[in-house]
Amino acid sequence: MIVMPNRVQAEETVPVLADAAIVVDAETGQILYGQNDEAVLGIASMSKMMSEYLLFEAIEQGIVSWDDEYEVTDYSHRISQDLRLSNVPLRRDGSYTMKELYEAMAIYSANAATIGIAETIAGTEKEFVQMMNDKAKEMGIEDAHFVNSTGLNNSFLLGMHPEGTGEDEENTMSARSVAILTKALLDDYPEILDTAKIPELMFRKGTPDQIRMVNWNTMLPGMDHEYEGVDGLKTGTTDFAGHSFAGTAKRDGIRLIAIVMKAVDAEGEGSYDARFDATRALLDYGFGFQETEIMKAGQQFMGQESLPVAKGEKEQVAIAVKEPVRLLVPSAQQEAYRTELELTEGAPIEAAVEEGQLVGKVRVLDSEDNEVEYLKGEKLAADVAATETVERANWFAISMKSAADFIKGLF
Repeated sequence: MIVMPNRVQAEETVPVLADAAIVVDAETGQILYGQNDEAVLGIASMSKMMSEYLLFEAIEQGIVSWDDEYEVTDYSHRISQDLRLSNVPLRRDGSYTMKELYEAMAIYSANAATIGIAETIAGTEKEFVQMMNDKAKEMGIEDAHFVNSTGLNNSFLLGMHPEGTGEDEENTMSARSVAILTKALLDDYPEILDTAKIPELMFRKGTPDQIRMVNWNTMLPGMDHEYEGVDGLKTGTTDFAGHSFAGTAKRDGIRLIAIVMKAVDAEGEGSYDARFDATRALLDYGFGFQETEIMKAGQQFMGQESLPVAKGEKEQVAIAVKEPVRLLVPSAQQEAYRTELELTEGAPIEAAVEEGQLVGKVRVLDSEDNEVEYLKGEKLAADVAATETVERANWFAISMKSAADFIKGLF
């Protein structure tokens, strides 16, 4: 095993006042900082990101279209009239397009609009909730527990909560899993940001039902907690979940995902300000990283430039990293990560050896021997391969070599 020089030293802590937090590279899923990120907590309206994902998927599959009309049910109508909740008013005898309901959900976190989308796609919210839980597992999320489409506590659903769920249950997930969901949404349907970044929009403009929808994400440009590069994604607030936020921002070609759950201020009180202050701390930390090439494609390991070959025309085969090894590292600390070579085959390798044949992996560790980790638990590991072909020697050459080795062993 060959240990390469240190590259990068990550800071130990980030000042995040929250029950759980995580910031990751949106492109690769590399975890830059995690704080209690595997604890299962309430997610409130961050749940709507899964409802959004299923809506985009249903449109992609032709199950629904943006112009499809939703006929309001007694359930969605009664929820839409609850002034305690974020909502746009829905008329009992009215119909609304999927586009209208989606904009209300994405910008204003409208709960009845979300229920309308769920009923349109699945027939009932109960069936939609099953789709949510199934999709979570498909994404590799094992700790998700969805009981409704909105993230509300079921006690707010006026006794009409999905069958089989508790009357005071809420949706739960870990911060890491919320980040996986956020990344999946951004990867598969990046157009979500076209709507998520709108600071405000008028619902049913020019009608008696018009209502000004102000985005709950006040980190957007021109809003109270403005932060450069923020263009999404979803807030969440209930008594159980506290003040939470799944945010994303892009600067200089790097997009980050930051999740905070149950954020509090210096006095330990939850607030809208607290969740955005915590998100700001995470993003400030994450944007202190820059992409660094730890090893170049074709780079060899000092002292391990080749491996011995048995029964080959050559006794050694050159090896090198197959692809470049890149990751985000703190800009001010470029000297703490190190790489290790792990061989997957014992040496010597028996000929014939083909160019490009994999012989091992490069792993990257920090100064405390922790491997670089990604959202789904993967570790950074780049392939190491033979850079040339070594043909198998003919039987005569092999026989002569064996005889020579035998004679050499006698002396």
